[in-house]
Amino acid sequence: MTRAIGKILAAYLLVTLGLGCGEDPDRPEVVAYVSADRAIAIPVLEAFTRETGIRVRPLFDTEATKTTGLANRIRRERDRPRADVFWSSEPFAVEQLASEGLLAPAVHPLLESHPREWRRPDDRWFAFAGRARVIAFDPERIPVEDLPGFWSDLVDPRWNGRIAMADPRFGTTRGHIGAIEVLGELGPSKLSFEDWIEGLGRNRVRLMPGGNAATVDAVVRGEVLLGLTDSDDVRAVRRRGVEIGAIAPRHLAEGVPDGGTMLVPNAAGVVEGSEHPDLAARLVAFLASAEVERMLHDSPSGNLPIAHPTILDDEPEAADSIRAPDPLVVSIPDVAGGMDRAVDSAMDRFLDRGEP
Repeated sequence: MTRAIGKILAAYLLVTLGLGCGEDPDRPEVVAYVSADRAIAIPVLEAFTRETGIRVRPLFDTEATKTTGLANRIRRERDRPRADVFWSSEPFAVEQLASEGLLAPAVHPLLESHPREWRRPDDRWFAFAGRARVIAFDPERIPVEDLPGFWSDLVDPRWNGRIAMADPRFGTTRGHIGAIEVLGELGPSKLSFEDWIEGLGRNRVRLMPGGNAATVDAVVRGEVLLGLTDSDDVRAVRRRGVEIGAIAPRHLAEGVPDGGTMLVPNAAGVVEGSEHPDLAARLVAFLASAEVERMLHDSPSGNLPIAHPTILDDEPEAADSIRAPDPLVVSIPDVAGGMDRAVDSAMDRFLDRGEP
């Protein structure tokens, strides 16, 4: 893509929401960098504008580099911020920005009751609406009883050449690798992180540059048996009428509390140096609300409410929903602080196809 075409595309993305030539130039507005899927995010931002009268100029990124690309853009713009809000589909890059002083505390009355476990202690980000890390499979090619029950099972030689995952340098896979490194052990055998990535390397895991969606597509096309991905990418394929299964393996042994499925929440924060910090905080408060958790759950993404979990108490489970029993509890700051080191170790092994 040429530089000129890139500028045209960026300009187009910045005027996605209700910014026609007839708009009132004095109407309040905020600029939001958004790594959530465009089709999921736009209805939420439009609802915010209807409720508050505040326009939102969103800038999106590509599927393969989203969150990472936008976070790096905020770093490049630190001396002259262009964004007011960063809404990420995963919290780890947001925590990195907060630790670098690139996010400011969001102060708004609607944020005061947000659960402590889903906010940074200094209020530089707030988490909401999570997706589950799952393994996609074709039920016609592999019986459910033969599927791995733990993430540690992926080192079994029978999966050699049969596993795909998104490039771990980007997106939720990056955070998942970091979380496994923080845990330090997997499954009943207490497999170490080093032995896990060593085993995946021996099994010639296939890295998909197109992200989690491309990973699921590789399963659908029959190129691999197992695809390490997110629950929303599985739902997207199912809604195209394709039959595909998904399991949510445990990370720790049975009976170990808080050791089940990993949930990857959205997170949002106010960009340090925002020209409209009050308006930005209002958008963050809206994103962290029960209303938005409901919207994201009812969307094709099917996110699970985490800050307001009781909104689903009286509802039957949908046929295509993917629940997260006994969610994995892991420190978001710890994962953010170590995930780049963990990913570097993983890439060294994944790209080395020889035997150790």
